[in-house]
Amino acid sequence: MIAVLAGGVGAARFLEGLVRVVAESELTVIGNTGDDAILHGLHVSPDLDTVTYTLAGASNPATGWGLAGDSFRTMGAVDRYHVPTWFRLGDLDLATHLFRTVRLAEGAALSEVTAEIAAAWGLGFRLLPMTDDTVRTRLRLANGEEVDFQEYFVRLRHDVAVASIAYHGAEAATPAPGVLAALAEAEAILIAPSNPLLSIAPILAVPGIGAAVERRRERVVAVSPIVGGRALRGPADRLLAELGHESSAVGVARLLGGYAGCLVIDTTDANLNPDVVAAGVRAVVADTVMRTPEVAAALARVALGAVGGGSP
Repeated sequence: MIAVLAGGVGAARFLEGLVRVVAESELTVIGNTGDDAILHGLHVSPDLDTVTYTLAGASNPATGWGLAGDSFRTMGAVDRYHVPTWFRLGDLDLATHLFRTVRLAEGAALSEVTAEIAAAWGLGFRLLPMTDDTVRTRLRLANGEEVDFQEYFVRLRHDVAVASIAYHGAEAATPAPGVLAALAEAEAILIAPSNPLLSIAPILAVPGIGAAVERRRERVVAVSPIVGGRALRGPADRLLAELGHESSAVGVARLLGGYAGCLVIDTTDANLNPDVVAAGVRAVVADTVMRTPEVAAALARVALGAVGGGSP
């Protein structure tokens, strides 16, 4: 069995390749829920839904999130009432959030509802939220304002400087059922190319998860989301710099080195190999820019082949 720690779009693209390499029945994906929010009265789980829609072949190819062919007539109608609609939910996408919200109100756990949604979309792998408890990623901006992740990412378009990040509720949370067993039993644990501060850190912050990954360090391979000093999408490069980390594959190695024994870096960054090794992490060089599912599959093969490769 293969376990994967996953954020949103980058992780979903990596998983598109991974399911071409291993049977879906052998795969457990542990998704970030620090991005979850109550929006328009509905419980939205953006990273879980991005993984679901992408692996079901239903995501919007232009954005990597949401549903292909969706419309926004409902949000247009909500505008009439002069309430904030900076987070736009598509008309088809609303069905998922309505279902999730109703089931949670009925007393179902998020892990139960996530399994029901995954089954409804025909996914053959197990998708687990990191926790059934409420964990929210909060960012303190350089101007002193504190905002939720979605406010930062969507309302402010992540175009503001950040002073610090906190994962509210993580200290009191417990891993969702099945998470710790998956990490203990996995032949390999892969950390998808997701934002290390906004997507992976919230998962590791849940008590028990970080320690479980650390114990398996030599079977853990991470894929750097930073290529040539830049994030392929999103604010990971700027956040790393703003919070005092090096915005490079080396910075990622230093952040994740306590959890992953190996880091896959892009061919563009092959010259950084010695610095990654100096950070205590084995380095493997590959094409990490997943332009097509075929490239993603090749990357997945490299990551799996790097498991348990010895000391740096």
